[in-house]
Amino acid sequence: MQVKNKKLLISAFTIILFATNGAQARSWLDTAKDLLKPDVSSEVKGSNGSTKINLTRGEISTGLREALNIGTKKVVEQLGVKNGFNTDPKIHIPLPGSLEKVDSILSTVGMDSLTDDLELKLNRAAEAATPKAKALFIKAISQMTITDAKNILTGPQDAATQYLRSTMGADLTKSMQPIVTDAMQSAGAIQAYDAVMGEYAQIPFMPDVKANINAYVVEKAMDGIFYYVAKEEAAIRTNPVARTTDILKKVFSN
Repeated sequence: MQVKNKKLLISAFTIILFATNGAQARSWLDTAKDLLKPDVSSEVKGSNGSTKINLTRGEISTGLREALNIGTKKVVEQLGVKNGFNTDPKIHIPLPGSLEKVDSILSTVGMDSLTDDLELKLNRAAEAATPKAKALFIKAISQMTITDAKNILTGPQDAATQYLRSTMGADLTKSMQPIVTDAMQSAGAIQAYDAVMGEYAQIPFMPDVKANINAYVVEKAMDGIFYYVAKEEAAIRTNPVARTTDILKKVFSN
């Protein structure tokens, strides 16, 4: 900041100091001091114990945001397509446990194709809903503070993933509920569920089975998304090839 601009800033805060009470004045003064601080370099310890020298607060923050933006974008593109969930054994969504007995009973009467179709459409719903999470990731990443960034950089290999899940998990769940509902309707999952339960109800002496399919798909979709976000984070931290920009190379170098 140029000297002239510093003087103007200090003058502005001087006026504010006289116009506010003591507690408010201290608050404004602290803000002024923070604005005038240089973005000094500092040494931080990486998650593997190595010392990262000459990283400014801005570089740490920029590097973390860039890593998360790159990682989450890649995950959304990977999972938000046909078979992104369905053919991936690590995140494939099975029938909920409450429907296992339904599946078993229908299989004995040659109707297991109904539950197979339902399972496929649950995965299709997750695939359709995943791209909608992108805006929520961008919002959470943009709100990261300098302190958050430094703690993430020096934390475990999934520290950023943990941060995202803790800060946006509730919002993501809330936002994905209607998205999954629409996706399940479009994918035919609701109709498939009704068909399964309709046939099951025709079999005498069967117990009543309740399954909150919507909430189940939301939970499993989030598990799948964050599973791969953690993978991407670990790759950027440990694999030089995954550091595709200069700032990533500097912040995450050993």
